[in-house]
Parts: sequence; C-alpha cells; structure tokens
Amino acid sequence: MGDYVVVLEAPIIVKDVETNEDAINVAVSKVTKALNRENLDFVRVELGYSQCPVCGAHFESAFVIGNVGLVGIYLTLKVFNAQSIEHAERIAKAVVGKALKKVPLKVFEIRELKNSEEENGISLE
Repeated sequence: MGDYVVVLEAPIIVKDVETNEDAINVAVSKVTKALNRENLDFVRVELGYSQCPVCGAHFESAFVIGNVGLVGIYLTLKVFNAQSIEHAERIAKAVVGKALKKVPLKVFEIRELKNSEEENGISLE
C-alpha cells in the first residue's frame, strides 16, 4: 500500500464573463462550492497553466470568447493506502467526480509520498 499525491486537470466552462480574470474567479468559485458541498475541503484548487507551442512560455489556462470562458483548473489531493498508482488515480477521480459531475477529469501528475503525513486526504482501510 502506498500514499500518493494526485493532481487532476479539469476544464471548467463559465458563462457571462467578459475577461480572463472574471472567468478565472467564477471557475474557481464554482469548483470550490461544488467540492465544499461534498465535504471535500481537502482538495486544493489551483489555476492551470498552458504552454505556448511556439515559444514555450507558460500562461494562465483561461480563454474567453463571446462571453463564454474555458478555464483549466488543477485539483490536488492526497490518497492514502492505495494499492498502486492506477488505484490512486481511480480513487481520486471517483472522489472528485462525485462533486464535479459531467466534468472530464484527466490525471496531470501522480507522485508517491515518501514521508506520509496523515493529514487531509482519502484513506482506504
């Protein structure tokens, strides 16, 4: 059994926004409210970043066209006592997917915790 940090990537669509900053604020608020309704306050919500294919520079993953925004969000959580990396991925997607129905979740990163700290996460007994 291992302990893992799983980072999921989620695209969030927001309507009636005019700027990238508005889209980011609405998307983060929307995701945070959905997670809090399911008592998932241990999931960290962060703005995603994209990389320019030409110059390689990183920029915020927020795009607004016609008052509709698409915002990339990273969701980070710890999964304890998972049998494998794949098991940790399934657990994280199931837990977050409960709150964010109809939002496709993609694994951005999974890493094993070396010094397990029993704080804020999902544990399987």
